[in-house]
Amino acid sequence: MPGPVRDADARRASLVLGARMERLVEGLLSADGWEILARNWSGGGGELDVIALRGGEVRFVEVKARDLEDPLSDEAVTSSKRTRLRRAARLWLQQSAWDGPAAFLVALVDTTDETVRWVDDAFDG
Repeated sequence: MPGPVRDADARRASLVLGARMERLVEGLLSADGWEILARNWSGGGGELDVIALRGGEVRFVEVKARDLEDPLSDEAVTSSKRTRLRRAARLWLQQSAWDGPAAFLVALVDTTDETVRWVDDAFDG
């Protein structure tokens, strides 16, 4: 039976892994010509891992560390998570006065070899 200390350790390890995967994704986006506008932007009851701009288009990037062999890896962004992401993105758009195209990009990072599967325009915003 897991105790509070073990749960805290697992949570801490998960946060460290998540931060490492976000840095990996940021580096890949930058290398591909994306300008990173914001990291871990919070608002509207949600958090946007990365906000990036390239060619006049903004992407709200959700980073998910998963074993990509898991058949459920494509379902990493749940309905409730999508709702929170949409609210946060709408608020960012309002605050930034961005009026160009924007979409959600999900970066599924394989935890075994750190390869990334990109799902662009992943869901409606």
